[in-house]
Amino acid sequence: MTDINNCCCADGRDMHRKRTDEEQKALITRLKKIEGQIRGVEKMVEENKYCPDILIQVSAITNALNSFNKVLLSCHIKGCVAPDIKNGKDETIDELCAVLQKLMR
Repeated sequence: MTDINNCCCADGRDMHRKRTDEEQKALITRLKKIEGQIRGVEKMVEENKYCPDILIQVSAITNALNSFNKVLLSCHIKGCVAPDIKNGKDETIDELCAVLQKLMR
């Protein structure tokens, strides 16, 4: 039986995971930094800044989002996928493969 406090609950209707306070804080901090970067790019566009300068900032945002995804994916594998596999819930592997295919487009 999976512990809903530690692992994802995917019963077809409701999917969620209780993260530790540390995990949640780290993820939110990263997202707030990305949000600030996006606002900065928005301001650059409003001020008609040089296109290559904007593109470099957008690339930094893309890298920050990729970094966020890596952290979240690691949390998911350690906190959800591994316990599910140990508990015989092998369909979690198929779900992970589908997510990875979407991420690697």
